[in-house]
Amino acid sequence: MSGRLAEENKPQARSRLAWAADMMLGRVATLFVASIALALGILTFALLAGRVRMPMHSGGAVALIVADFAALLLLILVLAGRVTRVMLEHRRGAAGARLHVRLVVLFGGVAAVPAVLVAIFAIVFFNFGIQAWFNNRVQTALAESDQVAQGYLTEHENDIRLDALAMANDLSQAGAVFFGDPNEFASYLVSQTSVRGLTQAVIFDPLTGQVIASAGLFAGMAASIPDHNAIAQANSGEVPVISPHGSTVEQAVIKLDITPPLMLMVEKPIDPAILDHVSRTTQAVAEYQRLARNRSQLEVSFALIIAVLTLLVLSALVGFGLVIANQIAKPLGHLIRAAESVRQGDLEVQVPERATGDEMEGLSRAFNRMTAQLAAQRGELLDVNNQLDERRRFTETVLAGVSAGVIGLDAQGRIELPNRAASELLQLDLLPRIGQNLADVVPEFAPLMAAVMATPERPATAQIEHGTGTSKRVLLVRIGAEMKEGVADGFIVTFDNVTELMSAQRKAAWADVARRIAHEIKNPLTPIQLSAERLKRRFAKEITSDPESFTQCAETIVRHVGDIGRMVDEFSSFARMPQPVMRQESLERLAREAMVLQRVAKREIEWSVEIDAPLRAQCDRRLIGQALTNLLQNAADAVEMREGARHVSLHLYRQGDMAVLSVTDDGIGLPETGRDRLTEPYVTHKTKGTGLGLAIVAKIMEDHGGRLELNTAPGGTGAEVSLILPALPETAMLEETKELPAR
Repeated sequence: MSGRLAEENKPQARSRLAWAADMMLGRVATLFVASIALALGILTFALLAGRVRMPMHSGGAVALIVADFAALLLLILVLAGRVTRVMLEHRRGAAGARLHVRLVVLFGGVAAVPAVLVAIFAIVFFNFGIQAWFNNRVQTALAESDQVAQGYLTEHENDIRLDALAMANDLSQAGAVFFGDPNEFASYLVSQTSVRGLTQAVIFDPLTGQVIASAGLFAGMAASIPDHNAIAQANSGEVPVISPHGSTVEQAVIKLDITPPLMLMVEKPIDPAILDHVSRTTQAVAEYQRLARNRSQLEVSFALIIAVLTLLVLSALVGFGLVIANQIAKPLGHLIRAAESVRQGDLEVQVPERATGDEMEGLSRAFNRMTAQLAAQRGELLDVNNQLDERRRFTETVLAGVSAGVIGLDAQGRIELPNRAASELLQLDLLPRIGQNLADVVPEFAPLMAAVMATPERPATAQIEHGTGTSKRVLLVRIGAEMKEGVADGFIVTFDNVTELMSAQRKAAWADVARRIAHEIKNPLTPIQLSAERLKRRFAKEITSDPESFTQCAETIVRHVGDIGRMVDEFSSFARMPQPVMRQESLERLAREAMVLQRVAKREIEWSVEIDAPLRAQCDRRLIGQALTNLLQNAADAVEMREGARHVSLHLYRQGDMAVLSVTDDGIGLPETGRDRLTEPYVTHKTKGTGLGLAIVAKIMEDHGGRLELNTAPGGTGAEVSLILPALPETAMLEETKELPAR
């Protein structure tokens, strides 16, 4: 349970950390820290410039320096975070990041150059000031001032010492004169004190400290006795001069040459103003000497303070620059991201409009108006496009259901919209060729296109042969112009395959011709044949002159009449094709029976049968046998027209749901041109052919729901003619023989 709570609290902790980081690196935090740093920098500069009355070694100054360091550290952390964020955005390729970096560098450079120059000049001027402050003339002046002050004090000490010696000498002599008269001695002491300008004179016993006599301003009052050090010096014969702390007088102590041994202390005043000057001079000299001793440390400290101050001000200015750069780059980043969204298709995007009153606000407002207008226009375009798309789909559906080929062209004859039937009829995929000129794609249409472009108000129609070899087709083509304001705005090409129609028309025409020929020729053939045979039987013995010629002529007539009869029979067969009677038949049996007949008739040819499977089919046994016999006879004729080995093969196999009876020979083969017309009546490539054999076979296969295919043999020599008709399933059982209607 506790683990799950810990996992749930992790996102909250991360969010709090992210919130704290944003607060630390936010604009308000940066401005606040930069403002404090700038204020501390200004205050520190005022302290260094002497604008603030505060000693440099005072607690306030130290606290200010510490605050400068703390503010500098905090500001550096904030700036490092913001700069890191900017650099990460730049590396990530965020919108506006490069401009943000340039602005930061620009503002940083603008702030850094003056700050560094000011710091350099400040340090240089400080060094010049230090050198001027500690030069020889200043040192000499201070030393002489100190000597003058000390000389004054020494002279004053000498004066009071001389006064003490003279007064002690006079008192020693007067002691013998006024011995026994204390009043006179006291008067003499007062006069000596007054004459010498002393403020006080005291005679005391050094052993007991008792004041024997005193004169001066403090006479009669408790006189001060010198300390033991002064008394000891006086006992040794010296005249020590002492100056009580904080007083404006000097005292001299001397031993009197009288018995009992007494000492004299005299006191003489010093001008307080002079003492004050001397004291200040002494302090100034001492401070100067201290600074002179710490000159290098002072220079380093000042340089450090200037550096800290410079960094503080520079960091504050950089912080302001970051905020200003962000204020400039952020709206541009919004615009860039919004423009990228527009490029990706999001026209609903909007950018924040800040009431700054500058060009950025106007640009944001204009961008929002533009996207709103684009969104509205896109909606309208989508509606129109949907309508056009529906119309296009309807048109394509209509065209797809049309068996004829339809191609839409533009005004220059370039393909715009072909239907599927057009590609099938032209045996060419037109979709990848959209935009190409139709005359280049289908050169056979070029003359007709030129005629329509010359007179667009008149449609052009023509029959055009397209393709080569077995794929050659006859197309009925019509090209019409789509007029707009009297100018051709496009063209519509419609065409259909009329190859089978023309073939059917020719077959129908030839069937009628064959019927008429059979009717007109067959009637006189029998009397002619009978008459020729009768002439041969009756007059062969009576003719004595050249009877052989007579017999040969009669036989020739009979033979040719027979040939004509057989031809008439073929005409009759073609003209009156019987309706097939469908039964389940074994194609293997039909193939072998047809092959047996040909083997017996033409033993000089090598015949072979290959049966892949015992296939069965619904067919007319007689008609399929006739078709096979016709193909085998044609193959035999073809191999006899060629020198070398003669071989004809019959192959039965299944191809999907169709049965294939393929006859292959190594004869003269089929012509490359006009091969598709070999199934038409009276079209043949044999010198003695009637042109009806393949036509009859094609008609038989058509009645059986199959087809006839004419190809070159696999080896490239000879022909391969195949009968293809529907095969029964392999599992079909032989049913009772029954007649079925023809297909």
